[in-house]
Amino acid sequence: MSLTLLITGTIFLPLTVLARTATDVKPRQAGTTVTVNLDQRYQTIDGFGCSEAFQRAVQMSKVTEEQQQYTLDLLFSTEKGAGLSILRNGIGSSPDMSADHMVSIQPKSPGGPTSPPNYVWDGSDNKQLWVSQEAVKRGVKTIYANAWSAPGYMKTNGNDANGGTLCGVGGASCSSGDWRQAYADYLVQYIRFYQEANVTITHLGFVNEPDLTTSYASMRMSGSQAADFIKVLGPTLERENLTSVGINCCDPEGWSSQAGMLGQLGPVDSYLSTVTAHSYTSSPGSPLNTRHRVWQTEAADLNGAWQGAWYANGGAGDGQTWANNIYTALVSANASGYLYWIGAQTGATNSKLVRIDGNTVTPSKRLWAFGQWSRFVRPGAVRVGVQGAPSGVRVSAFQNVDGAVAVQFINTGAAAASVQVKVGGGESFAAGAATAHVTDNSRDLEDLTVQLEGGAAAASVPARSMVTVVLRQETPPA
Repeated sequence: MSLTLLITGTIFLPLTVLARTATDVKPRQAGTTVTVNLDQRYQTIDGFGCSEAFQRAVQMSKVTEEQQQYTLDLLFSTEKGAGLSILRNGIGSSPDMSADHMVSIQPKSPGGPTSPPNYVWDGSDNKQLWVSQEAVKRGVKTIYANAWSAPGYMKTNGNDANGGTLCGVGGASCSSGDWRQAYADYLVQYIRFYQEANVTITHLGFVNEPDLTTSYASMRMSGSQAADFIKVLGPTLERENLTSVGINCCDPEGWSSQAGMLGQLGPVDSYLSTVTAHSYTSSPGSPLNTRHRVWQTEAADLNGAWQGAWYANGGAGDGQTWANNIYTALVSANASGYLYWIGAQTGATNSKLVRIDGNTVTPSKRLWAFGQWSRFVRPGAVRVGVQGAPSGVRVSAFQNVDGAVAVQFINTGAAAASVQVKVGGGESFAAGAATAHVTDNSRDLEDLTVQLEGGAAAASVPARSMVTVVLRQETPPA
């Protein structure tokens, strides 16, 4: 209990009250000092996101209008939800929409790689266009269009599933010819269809998990084969005046797999925008050897039964687990982006951030773990240096484009930790305002008491929680 006295005149208190005041009210503890160094700058952040590929967007479209908007707000709103800033769409390669296939914009072969194309656009793209438009309304500016495979008629196995390789890259000759240019044109046309719907695709990927053969859309590629295709795709984007669209590569199953592919991409390094990898076979733990931005583009607890807790038993589905996963990718591996696999989906596993069950929409604490980052570390923010942390608390810091500094605290311990945050370096940063926001088993990005005195922000980080403290510059006099 705290006691505040406002003295406006002469107040006579009973002696018993005076005694209790003297003995029971103790001075506030300063806590561990955490110092942010704005002169120590690391990677620029592109954002945090998810996907609604494989007809997950169709699932979302089947709930009531009210629940649709609620779900979209949970994912993309910076006021009502996690404020995710990257959407990853799947570029279809299947001839139909049976099961959870992603339908192709050219379901049937035009006859050969040099035949006139016969594109078909349904204005929906497995409902991904609708989700994209809604995400853009909520401020999302980064749309990553990623193909799991080329259409089957362009591949060595004649099927968009079960592996196979794009005809024309090294070691993949086909009697039908070289389909590299036709595939590049196909991807360009996909971008054009979205442009016509007033959605700008900012990043383009042409393969997903090229080290895995699966019963759904999949295509094998080595790093050198990916380079063979980029040699065609890069000039095609230039010729079509789409140089603003960044080429991403190569989304293998694990971080270390992408590390192994990098050396083979050297000949096309000038065409690359972003290096991308997943976290299934190995997670981001150290930086990749590249000059480009690096994103972790797919991670999830695919097998755990649905649970929405922040901390249950420290398992793969806990929100706290994902807060730590993101921290490691950003701080230890210098990642500029981090994406969960699916945003919203039906079913009873942890493969999504938000569960759809009939017309009931339920967010997990994994969503709010992402929100602790995405709401306060916005695109263009730069990771900066930070020193000092209470025992058992992980700390990171970022400066946003508007100058605000966001400091994250992940407390995995069983006791609260008091912290005092100071900002140094930069161009004489002087904190004029501070807010704090907490997520734990009982709260979702709720406001937390923070005290600002002498430019330092003091707060208590509850046990097993994540708190973000945001400090804003002192407003100069008019």
